Amino acid sequence: MRAAVYARKSTEQTGVAAEARSVTRQIENAKAYAESKGWTVSDEHIYMDDGVSGAEFVKRPGFLRLMNALKPRPPFHVLVMSEESRLGREAIQVGYAFKQIVDAGVRVFFYLTNQERTLDSATDKMMLALTNFASEFEREKASQRTHDAMMRKAKSLYVTGNKIYGYDNQPVYGTDRNSDGTLRRQHVVRKINPEQSRIVAQIFEHYAAGCGLAAIAKTLNQALVPPPMGGPLGWCPTAIREILRRDLYRGIVWWNRTQTIQRDGTKKQRKRPQSDWLRLEAPELRIVSDALWAQVEALRKRNAAAYKREGQGRFVSRPTGENQRSAYLLSSIAKCGRCGGSIVAISKGRDGRSGQTVYRCSYFHKRGTSICRNAVSIKQNLLDSAVLSAMNEAIDGRVLSASITRALEKLRAQQAHSPDRRSAVTRELSLLETRLQHLVELIANGHGTPTVVQSLHKEEARKESLVAELAQLQALTTTLSLNERQITKRLREALGDHPALLGRHVPLARQMLRTLLDGHILCEPIEEDHRPGYRFTATGTFGRLLTGTSVINAGGGGEGS
Repeated sequence: MRAAVYARKSTEQTGVAAEARSVTRQIENAKAYAESKGWTVSDEHIYMDDGVSGAEFVKRPGFLRLMNALKPRPPFHVLVMSEESRLGREAIQVGYAFKQIVDAGVRVFFYLTNQERTLDSATDKMMLALTNFASEFEREKASQRTHDAMMRKAKSLYVTGNKIYGYDNQPVYGTDRNSDGTLRRQHVVRKINPEQSRIVAQIFEHYAAGCGLAAIAKTLNQALVPPPMGGPLGWCPTAIREILRRDLYRGIVWWNRTQTIQRDGTKKQRKRPQSDWLRLEAPELRIVSDALWAQVEALRKRNAAAYKREGQGRFVSRPTGENQRSAYLLSSIAKCGRCGGSIVAISKGRDGRSGQTVYRCSYFHKRGTSICRNAVSIKQNLLDSAVLSAMNEAIDGRVLSASITRALEKLRAQQAHSPDRRSAVTRELSLLETRLQHLVELIANGHGTPTVVQSLHKEEARKESLVAELAQLQALTTTLSLNERQITKRLREALGDHPALLGRHVPLARQMLRTLLDGHILCEPIEEDHRPGYRFTATGTFGRLLTGTSVINAGGGGEGS
């Protein structure tokens, strides 16, 4: 019999058995246990997560590899772990994961107790639920202990987070020693860094004098002032904005304003009520005077009121290049060939009035010539038209036919596994329908607790995902039923006169560019006949138009391929 091993160690070790404190030890013990049973463990089926919380189920690579290995058929018969809590410490998520493993035909053993976990009876399921409850309860207690310890540090003005620009973190040692003979660190305190604090004061003074965020960033970069995070890209406007908002520079420490919670199997942050916030005076950490702070704060509020933003903080009138609703075809899709920064659209006009729109390197525009010397500005309509024309030239019969041939080869390789996958999806959908019916009945009978409602939402989301996957498998079969000549003809008809069409429908054009390109359009600044310009290059494939994305039809709408 073939066996797999899963091992996990969390960052919080309080209350954890010695066997669980090292993934290496867990793996060694699990392999020894498998050998004693006569099972074979191969290295490719050893799954591990080191330093990952048991409440994390999304950003856990080893766990995700393990669960993905179950489909369409698991390559092993047995899974060995030290105990239930290694799979996780969140009752609902762990229970669902165990069910998926067992339903796939894999037996689960724990070497610490030499027991097999089954779900054959109500008693087995109850024991699993009780074990998961105990694991989650222990995680909550450990979290509360950590929170209490951090609060004591915060009230003593000790460091409870990362290093902050303008200060140095200095460890304070006691008389006790570690096992290696070094002194044991008791806590960490902040001390003002003279050079960095001078830069912080300058930033506040420049802003109070009327300088914008980009102008301040350019000034610092021109003076070769190292940025907070180091690196060759220098200061950026967002870093300046964060400094202007930090209360620590006026001698006030805030703590407990946010809380880490678990949602959808991963960690997220939410704001605590203001009544829970802890505000501490720290005059010894003051860098900026109250008068200067008040002046800057008044300017910040006035500037914020002048620009309406969406809920996520984006300007309503200036969506970012990553936003598919952007009115600019190449924003953030094109990159500067000199520094790697995004090529962004900028409105130029006299006296601050809106004028023509040009493409320019964002690093040059926002950070200055010390970071990038690419000062080339190209009118938006000229560069858009050049890129779309180049696409039109690339789509000739031979290139399109070759792309379709290669795409079909990949699709046929995928289809080899589609019958098994379609069967697995159909089977899981059937189980989901049963679980959903049970949850709906609980709610209808007045047992709709928050946990039940949350489970219902998760099961509905999973069902939606499976239905979409089943539709993709069916679309794959439909696509492969066509021959290459039919597909070429349909794609040609769908593309039509695409340069003019895409010029009128920029959001759809952006989606198409992202689908076709392997990466970004690289714009290299050049000069010909004493005139500046760009030489742009990009690589891509038309085959992606056959993988379930949208293409543009002659009417300007989307057509599923």
